[in-house]
Amino acid sequence: MPMAKIFHYCPLMIPPMFPFSKTLFFLLFYTLSIIPPHLCQHPLDPLTPEEITLVQTIVHSSYPNSTHILTFQYVGLEEPPKPTVLSWIRNPSRKNLHRQSFVIARIDQTTHEIIVDLSLRRIISDQVYNGYGYPLFTFEEQIAANQLPFQYAPFLESINKRGLKIEEVVCGSFSVGWFGEKKRSKRIVKVMCYYLDGTINLYMRPIEAISLIVDLEDMKIIDFKDRLTVPVPKAEGTDFRGSMQTPPFGPLLNGITVAQPHGPSFSIDGHKIRWANWDFHLSFDARAGPVISLASIFDVEKHKFRQVLYKGFVSELFVPYMDLTEEWYYRTFFDAGEYGYGLSAVPLEPLRDCPENAYFMDAYFASQNGMPVQMPNIFCIFERFSGDIMWRHTETLIPGNVVREVRPEVSLVVRMVSTVGNYDYINDWEFKQSGSIKVTVGLTGLLEVRGSIYTHKDQIEEEVFGTLLAENTMGAHHDHFLTYYLDVDVDGYANSFVKSRMQMTPVTDDKLPRKSYWRVVSETAKTESDARIKLGLDQADLLVVNPNKRTHIGNFIGYRLIPGSTTSPLLSHNDYPQIRGAFTNYNVWVTPYNKSEKWAGGLYADQSRGDNTLATWGLRNRIIENRDIVLWYTVGFHHVPCQEDFPVMPALSSGFELRPTNFFERNPVLKFRPPQSVQWPNCSANR
Repeated sequence: MPMAKIFHYCPLMIPPMFPFSKTLFFLLFYTLSIIPPHLCQHPLDPLTPEEITLVQTIVHSSYPNSTHILTFQYVGLEEPPKPTVLSWIRNPSRKNLHRQSFVIARIDQTTHEIIVDLSLRRIISDQVYNGYGYPLFTFEEQIAANQLPFQYAPFLESINKRGLKIEEVVCGSFSVGWFGEKKRSKRIVKVMCYYLDGTINLYMRPIEAISLIVDLEDMKIIDFKDRLTVPVPKAEGTDFRGSMQTPPFGPLLNGITVAQPHGPSFSIDGHKIRWANWDFHLSFDARAGPVISLASIFDVEKHKFRQVLYKGFVSELFVPYMDLTEEWYYRTFFDAGEYGYGLSAVPLEPLRDCPENAYFMDAYFASQNGMPVQMPNIFCIFERFSGDIMWRHTETLIPGNVVREVRPEVSLVVRMVSTVGNYDYINDWEFKQSGSIKVTVGLTGLLEVRGSIYTHKDQIEEEVFGTLLAENTMGAHHDHFLTYYLDVDVDGYANSFVKSRMQMTPVTDDKLPRKSYWRVVSETAKTESDARIKLGLDQADLLVVNPNKRTHIGNFIGYRLIPGSTTSPLLSHNDYPQIRGAFTNYNVWVTPYNKSEKWAGGLYADQSRGDNTLATWGLRNRIIENRDIVLWYTVGFHHVPCQEDFPVMPALSSGFELRPTNFFERNPVLKFRPPQSVQWPNCSANR
């Protein structure tokens, strides 16, 4: 692992002319060592293990275990107001901000929203939530629910009836969604089971048509069904471990190394990262995963850092399956709001998940009992130098003189992988020297498959809701929609959203040989309804501009949203999963900044009814012109499984880019120097 420049300190004001000595050095060192951690922290730093423990202590003091049943469903940072944070950034030494935590707890089967002031060491707000929906599942309650079938006689009888070994059975918990029920349901999950016996790839061997419903509060089975017997798919050919593969193998590549003999070019100060011309803050949230904040870029012409992005993160991940059978129709998951996109993060493996020049960071979350749990190697940060070109030109028109200038592309990547059940999501935030922020998500891992009676496609004469991948193995059609929260502050917080269309314009002047051209027709969105956009065949240019600032030649300063592949939902708007996931009805939304509007699917996603989502907030049709605005963008995938996805799926990626547009006076990397070259041995390929 490379040794990045790592700093952890509290800024102390030292008079410029104060004589510095060894005595003063040790005095300062001792002073720093005894300063309480919360006085040293950036206001957007995630909670430390000590702070999580303090939260638990404070909440338990009000709700002792002796008289209350208490579980911590979510513990995170209660951020200061945005103006307060920006004021602190401008003058961090002026005063220390109170550190606070936002807690969602289940207390005696009731949901509480609690704010704990860590500086005052007390609860300052405690509200009971009585609306629809429930908070995140905890690992502990899922594990407990998954074990219940093994002490349930009807389930054991069904396994025995199929001739399966109970010691080879494993089970998983699934959220149940909402399908128009008027009465509020209990906190429940459905439990489905799988069979190992010769493979580690449990998802390829579902035990179909057996389902159990578990009450999470009482932790007991309240319903059981065994509808029919379906063949369990074979184990042969499903194991994805390298050690279990047999010849023939693919061709072996020669070794590839990434070397930085002078060390990395980035520095890390707590959670603040500085690289090249970028400065930003990286945090962790149990629900969102990586949170990028306060991203600013240094303008070498203006000699100052300029704001680009106040905050960005995955707000929700909506995964509806299209299989309508009894054990599948309800599989319409909200992976961030139900399971926790951050909670599902997994340790990254050096040299596999991240290159050898990567630096790794840990994260912490609160367990169900409120105690901190360390998550090692959750983030990796590395400089990418993969042979791409940042800019180049070869000039050949000058007689007797060929001019060639090339600049290689070097970027900084922040990566996290979230494994939500069967799927692994590779999340990259890539910062480019040109000023772009490229956001990518890669889908890999294992498919959810349904056991089937079919062994060949020609046997199928009915709707099967998927693709036959192997004998008795049906890969279900499904979607993935990742909605990103992007609080873009382009050179300041007062911004506007501009949609520009490329419009074909006929030529009316008969003297011209051309019959048409295209021109740009721009419209500034005044209210939220003006900024709802379904991307498709129309060519659109989407910009966030600062209407109060212009370049020297008069263009509004801005950043452009460049979408990747565009996908929209195909479910009807009155279908219950789509009512809950209505925030995916448009690829782009723009809302005025509101500290409470963070989660596109609502704060309580489990069994939600779509009554408090991005789609409902936008109905207020608030003014967004020349305001502090938030851009929401949804990356979508329609997944029709194919045999290449079996038994493990090669990564499929998409994303978007935030790219400067008239933000700089000219090409910001014109004067950038390429990285110091490494002298490699002369290796000529045989021809």
